[in-house]
Amino acid sequence: MSTHVFLTLLLFFLCFIVSFSHALNNGFSVEFIHRDSPKSPLYQVTENNYQRVVNAARRSINFVNNFNKDSLRNTPRSTVIPNKDDYLMTYSVGTPPFKLYGIVDTGSDIVWLQCEPCKKCYNQTTPIFNPSKSSSYKNIPCSSKLCQSYTSCNDHNSCQYSITYGDESHSQGDLSVETLTMESTTGLGVSFPKIVVGCGTDNTMSFHGASASSGIVGLGGGPLSLITQLGSSIDRKFSYCLLPYESNTTSKLNFGDVAVVSGDGVVSTPIVKKLPSFYVLTLEGFSVGNKRVDIRGSSMDVEGNILIDSGTTLTFLPSDVYANLKSTMVELVKLERADDPNHTLDLCYSVTSGEYNFPQITAHFKGADVN
Repeated sequence: MSTHVFLTLLLFFLCFIVSFSHALNNGFSVEFIHRDSPKSPLYQVTENNYQRVVNAARRSINFVNNFNKDSLRNTPRSTVIPNKDDYLMTYSVGTPPFKLYGIVDTGSDIVWLQCEPCKKCYNQTTPIFNPSKSSSYKNIPCSSKLCQSYTSCNDHNSCQYSITYGDESHSQGDLSVETLTMESTTGLGVSFPKIVVGCGTDNTMSFHGASASSGIVGLGGGPLSLITQLGSSIDRKFSYCLLPYESNTTSKLNFGDVAVVSGDGVVSTPIVKKLPSFYVLTLEGFSVGNKRVDIRGSSMDVEGNILIDSGTTLTFLPSDVYANLKSTMVELVKLERADDPNHTLDLCYSVTSGEYNFPQITAHFKGADVN
């Protein structure tokens, strides 16, 4: 995957479920806020849809440009490559609860937030959490197995964490346990005591709009992710449904029983447990209209060949597979080609309205076709 080109496949409706065991008797849901939604603190009223698409493309390209083999190693200094700025969720930490906005990321593990006193923090527009004002906050001592296994220790016998992302954003600080509360869509808060969180006092965020967030909520598969820590309390199941950001209906992040997605049109594909932290799927090919674009014999012709990531808008493919998909699209679309004025998108057409009937692209996953 050293050479990457891209195709804009904006999945305006996507349901994703991760399930590890049998059903539980309850569950709850929280709201997802798309960064371009009018509900988002990042919303820019002056941007049009084209500008939002181009911005999403650039953020996604940053993700792929920083993806490398080193990011897949399970080392004490965790290196993960999310594109961290497309969906936010509200949650609270502490006693009494302190409200935060966290960037949701299925491509990393730890839940971290900016904490006072900050040695070096990015500008956060909302108040920063002060652990000294919470009666449930406790630092993890260096003698704990967690500290010895996954992090380091400082001179004050306090367990430390350090995480670096592919765009050189990073967070470093105390590893601690704290009560985490999520605002359920039922109107009732759901609290979980003794959740391991990173209390970051040395943090940088390199992307536009970072100031609206308090940190990152890692939903990956590693030991420190929120999903792993909630464990049996949510029956190790979560799902999310992503709707268009201009929709009046909010997207949902579902836990426990309500994470089960069923009904007409629902399909499923196995998650290949191949890499720590990442959710890996098997893509078997595409169709453009009625024309099949196969990947047999290509660089993707292996089991577990594509990552699914909540922080990346576009679908990225190796150059050989992309070239076949693009040539099929060019063959079927009888419109005048146009250059992208921002030099970001590769295949653009000149149209006077949105009425042209473009051929439908179908992604063929193992056992599941997604239009």
